Amino acid sequence: MNQREIMLNNIEYRGDDTIGMVFTNGEGRLHDTAGSSCMHGIETKEWEDDGFVYSTDIWGNIWYRVKGMSKSGEVFKPVLESWEALDALELPDLDNPDYYRHAREVGATVADKFKSGFMPGWPFATCRYMRKMDVYFVDLIAERGRIDELHDRVTTLFEGVIDRFGEAGMDGIFFCEDLGVQDRLLMSPDMWRDIFRPLYERLTARAHAHGMKVIQHSCGYNWQLVDDLCEAGIDCLQFDQPAIYDMPALAAKLASHGVGLYSPCDIQKVLPTGDRELIETETKRLVDTFRGGLIAKDYGDLHGIGVELEWDEWAYRTFAAVGNRN
Repeated sequence: MNQREIMLNNIEYRGDDTIGMVFTNGEGRLHDTAGSSCMHGIETKEWEDDGFVYSTDIWGNIWYRVKGMSKSGEVFKPVLESWEALDALELPDLDNPDYYRHAREVGATVADKFKSGFMPGWPFATCRYMRKMDVYFVDLIAERGRIDELHDRVTTLFEGVIDRFGEAGMDGIFFCEDLGVQDRLLMSPDMWRDIFRPLYERLTARAHAHGMKVIQHSCGYNWQLVDDLCEAGIDCLQFDQPAIYDMPALAAKLASHGVGLYSPCDIQKVLPTGDRELIETETKRLVDTFRGGLIAKDYGDLHGIGVELEWDEWAYRTFAAVGNRN
């Protein structure tokens, strides 16, 4: 099997002893994917002031973070401070074919790896920052008409993004949309089903029409929505904190849907301990529990979670050895 076939087998939870591997930290590590973004050519700005790093994003929000700490941050000034600005809101032209030259190159030249297009968000993940999260959650109840209009405009734009990736020959799309905190969802399952599931179904159907898989990153404890996500068309779930779940129960649920798990060694309870025996033991347990539907990965901001590359290397070597990739 080539790397693309290994990825597809594990995404569909029909693999054998061989797990997928997507590792970017360090050198010489296995990486079964070739990726491309739709944001080539879209300019953003960054500047520093009084110990903070400020930046703009493609939507017009201004972010800030403490200099020298995590790569992420918080919204300082949202693009939609008032709903009066909605009519005049200009969304970026993300479906502009010029932004997909690299994707088309990857699609035309890479045959043996899984080709993935990186989405700039998803409706919930995008719109909550446009209003600032605390305000947005009130809007979901108090401003449903405006929320539906904003969601529809963003979803329509993302349908165009998916079309461009499909035309470029990608095997799948990847997006980030956190739905939970440590022990619960960010909203009730009923609210998610009412407002967001139809948007998921629109976008996953668009991807599937191009023959592409849909991979979702989502932090937090999403157990109450796992069935819904799978039924709504998510083909693979990327969780960075698998240890917050009953892992055998999660494995059984995903296997029943034919949906794989894409995961590092747990980034909260395991990797940051620096305990080699624990890291190697828990990495092996992850492989043994999800074997047949596991793509192993590393975390992109090791510094931000207090993890040394050496600790991550212990996990990597265990994944490769136990996952039949040596």
